[in-house]
Amino acid sequence: QFDLDFLTVHGDPHVVKAAKEGTAGKDMKILAVTILTSLDRSDLDECCIKAGDVQSLVQERATKALEAGADGVIASPQEAAMIRTLPQASGKLIVTPGVRPAGTDLGDQKRVATPKQAIIDGADHIVVGRPIWQAPDPRAMAQMIQAQIAGI
Repeated sequence: QFDLDFLTVHGDPHVVKAAKEGTAGKDMKILAVTILTSLDRSDLDECCIKAGDVQSLVQERATKALEAGADGVIASPQEAAMIRTLPQASGKLIVTPGVRPAGTDLGDQKRVATPKQAIIDGADHIVVGRPIWQAPDPRAMAQMIQAQIAGI
């Protein structure tokens, strides 16, 4: 019914497999969320998420999601470079929310990077929300970001 390019799902392998089955025959990429960019280790402790540093947990979740058939993963820009080195990530997409131009408010984001750094570290797509739509001149902010990443 909708002409979608991407479907975002929880990174659990069972969810990824179900999404792949549900989108069979459609030109739609399944993107698996690893750990939300608004969470850090203390947040994960409060939620009783297994022990370990965030990067290791993201690596484990990304690996499992990609092995289950995800076309890419959604992870913070701080994990993009590590994910890019995974054999399972070869030819897969990395989408990074939590991207903030230098000097802008972090909001609720905890694991962030600048647009330029996110792309240098391996992001195929960056997600920049509030820094653009909350800017006094959203168009100018978007153009500034484009200029920063144009030569990469």
